[in-house]
Amino acid sequence: MSLNFLSSDDPAALSIAQASALLASGQLRSTDLLQAVLDRIQAVDGVIYSYLRHDWESALAAAEAASARAREGRRIGPLDGIPFAVKDNIYTKGLATTAGSRVPQRHDPSLHATLVARLQAAGAILVGKLNTWEYGTGTGAVHFDLENPPACNPWNPRHFTGGSSSGSGAAVAAGTACFAIGTDTGGSVRLPAAACGVVGLKPTFGRISRHGVMPNCWSFDGPGPLALTVEDACLVYEAIAGHDAADPASLACGVQPLLPTLNDGVAGLRVGVVRRLDPADSVEPAIDEALNQACDMLRDQGAQVRDIQLPLAPADFRAIALPINRSESFSIHEQDYLEHRTLMGRALREKLEIGMYMRAADYLAALRQRRELVARMDALFGDVDVLLLPMTDRVAPALTDEQAVIDFTARSAGSPFSLTGHPAVSVPAGFDDNGLPVAVQLAAGFLQEARLMRTARAVERHFTPQPRRAQVVSR
Repeated sequence: MSLNFLSSDDPAALSIAQASALLASGQLRSTDLLQAVLDRIQAVDGVIYSYLRHDWESALAAAEAASARAREGRRIGPLDGIPFAVKDNIYTKGLATTAGSRVPQRHDPSLHATLVARLQAAGAILVGKLNTWEYGTGTGAVHFDLENPPACNPWNPRHFTGGSSSGSGAAVAAGTACFAIGTDTGGSVRLPAAACGVVGLKPTFGRISRHGVMPNCWSFDGPGPLALTVEDACLVYEAIAGHDAADPASLACGVQPLLPTLNDGVAGLRVGVVRRLDPADSVEPAIDEALNQACDMLRDQGAQVRDIQLPLAPADFRAIALPINRSESFSIHEQDYLEHRTLMGRALREKLEIGMYMRAADYLAALRQRRELVARMDALFGDVDVLLLPMTDRVAPALTDEQAVIDFTARSAGSPFSLTGHPAVSVPAGFDDNGLPVAVQLAAGFLQEARLMRTARAVERHFTPQPRRAQVVSR
């Protein structure tokens, strides 16, 4: 196996924490960090297609302001001067949001997502809008029928990135953004993170404001960070989490900081291990080996590790989630479908057509089943502190293998925690023999992000003590 890492001498290869330390000490200027990221975009984005559009002029002005603050000892915080990008279903004033679609968008161009405003208030620099499945949703298939090419995996551009935050995963892995924000309805932050070998966090439902984010499914939608490291994901989470009156689903309770306990270890934690996503199926050997290694490491560090079963197989969670997801998606986008369906790509159009014919009885039955599953998962988190399980049963497939691409999504473990709203994170766990990223997933009880992320930190230290971004080699 030969891996192509971006040179550690390139500022675009730095983690947020590394870059922030250099910015604070004066060894790196924000303008130089931004230029490294822009150079990286120019060098590799013609291969991986992580972006749909940029605003380099505004980014350069923001970098100049951040550099001036650093010179004067007025840095706002750890994200000050750090370039980032957002999925193109997140609205940004002054920078168009098309949701990866030809369909004319109806949103107010002055709409600015709360999470983007919070990141900019923390000094982070918005570079542009990232590739996405159309409207941030679909059937799971890639049909190559949209205006822009699909994002490609930086570790092997012939392979899938996962979706729907496809450009977000690609950008973080390749260094075309220091971090990214995606949205997760059924795994759409965690799947690209798993496919691209980065960290993807879906917090507790309602923990991060959805104001200014195109809705897909009101019951499940939640933004989340994709970052190079667990620490980086925590830095971004702490900047954007918290109550927002503009989001009716926003949680009003305070946000527990993650960084103070990040390195506290796992001694005494009760870890439940789910070894198979479906009892009838197996996982690829590299994923199975990663799960075994993670179990051994956690035991060695003092955790109590035991095998358990989810209340249902992930496929059964997904079967309950789909009527809710499809019905709500159609109710949100009905007008666009009726007026502009000929402009839509096949994956979005087919999903909305399924939603159009979904029975109210099936939707209501799924809501009742969901309530029961939330209670059962809460009971499970009374017996264990953290769950460890595969994120997917395979590594990222070839982008042109339509059925494998669909199966990568459909047979993942994304749906259970989207359906119940519990926090979950995908953590890199090495590479397979072909150099494609392997990942595991961790989940915890409601509002237990601190416990979740310190466990993720222990897993990260075992598998990737020095996380690196992909060099990107066209194959």
